[in-house]
Amino acid sequence: IPFGAPGDVADVKIDRKKHSFCEGHIVNLVKPSEIRTEPMCEHFGVCGGCKFQHIPYNYQLQFKQQQVTDALERIGKIELPKINDILGSAETTHYRNKLEFTFSNKSWLTFEQLNSGEEFSDRDAVGFHIPGAFDKVLNINKCWLQDDISNEMRNFIRDYAKSKGYTFYDIRNNVGLMRMMMVRITSGGEIMLVVVFGENDEAAVKDVMNAVAEKFPQITSLMHVVNTKLNDSLGDQVFVLDKGKEYIEEEMEGLKFRIGPKSFYQTNSRQAYELYKVTRGMAKLTGDELVYDLYTGTGTIANFVARQAKKVIGIEYVPEAIEDAKLNSKVNGIENTLFYAGDMKDILTDEFVAVHGRAEEAARNKNYREQFDLCLSRAVANISTLSEYCLPFVKVGGAFISYKSSNIDEELDQGKKGIYLLGGKVSDVHKFSLPDSDLQRSFVVIQKEKKTPKAYPRKAGMPSKDPLH
Repeated sequence: IPFGAPGDVADVKIDRKKHSFCEGHIVNLVKPSEIRTEPMCEHFGVCGGCKFQHIPYNYQLQFKQQQVTDALERIGKIELPKINDILGSAETTHYRNKLEFTFSNKSWLTFEQLNSGEEFSDRDAVGFHIPGAFDKVLNINKCWLQDDISNEMRNFIRDYAKSKGYTFYDIRNNVGLMRMMMVRITSGGEIMLVVVFGENDEAAVKDVMNAVAEKFPQITSLMHVVNTKLNDSLGDQVFVLDKGKEYIEEEMEGLKFRIGPKSFYQTNSRQAYELYKVTRGMAKLTGDELVYDLYTGTGTIANFVARQAKKVIGIEYVPEAIEDAKLNSKVNGIENTLFYAGDMKDILTDEFVAVHGRAEEAARNKNYREQFDLCLSRAVANISTLSEYCLPFVKVGGAFISYKSSNIDEELDQGKKGIYLLGGKVSDVHKFSLPDSDLQRSFVVIQKEKKTPKAYPRKAGMPSKDPLH
């Protein structure tokens, strides 16, 4: 029941009836619940952006937690351990870092307006789509979800466009100059404003953007887009920079994250930090792990946990977001991340995991264990550790060849026992000089004489921490 509260006594009209539940709406609130509170927003109950302003936040958390528990336990029949309490947001207003507002020449009229008897010849509006009415937009005077500068910019652009006679978008006929606007604000106060136009009227576009730039000099990144398509998606559109930088920056634990107009970022920046801390804590990273950040966006989680992991791989469908992720690693001096753009099903294959995974894990996969005639390595560790990494991949009768320095004798003597334990035997050592230098190197050839015991390789990190001797 939308906009109901636990404890309400109300007359309800049933709109949808199923065998296990019903949906309806309140037609008469007989006795309000004692927990009800007065919504702060003048548009509450109409725009659909907020659902629970009539319920205090502490009660919202309780009810939402119960909803999740019911979905998993009562409906899903899943046995769960103790569920942690929801980690509530410190801010309940002005917390969103991104909002999109739609321009429309068909504003939604409220019941009060319809019953007033007044004629509304001016139906131009800027605000949010009405739920269930794709072509109707509720004109928003003040929204509490974002910093008030967002309201100031939206209302200024609306009033300025109307004063100049610029047309508002007609979604049914795909005409109209003023189409949409996107506002992003970081926790540090940087502002990105993107104005989307539905017609390529260069003079009008320039006029609007100049007016905005003059009125709001504090904007960090001011851009516009001309979108004449039938849909509002901007992923394939060209963003034109009118003033400032092409990005804004969010900061988290000293890390800076560059956010462009196409970038995905958690909409509540401060709560995102709390989420990432919980995620990192639950992962219990020791520094030896390979971490996959799937649907990585701009690589915020990947870069956030990179200092506690050995390597982090991020995969994301949007190429521009991946470029941002790579740039975020570079800006923060992070060198143990790799990012790939593309469809998850095409990238995250068994072959991909084998190439990027740890040798200790790949060698336990039957598709790779003792399947190769030859395995090569360079001098990244001592010969005993390298043998534990590589010999499990080699067939009996095959060979493992390691590229080492010329001072290999003592290292080989210490590692012979471990090599034998892994099923290998040193068959040859080729020492040589590198061309045009006095540097000495060697190739150590280890033959695989018997299968490697199932206990090897040991779990990730152990071969390097405690080499076999």
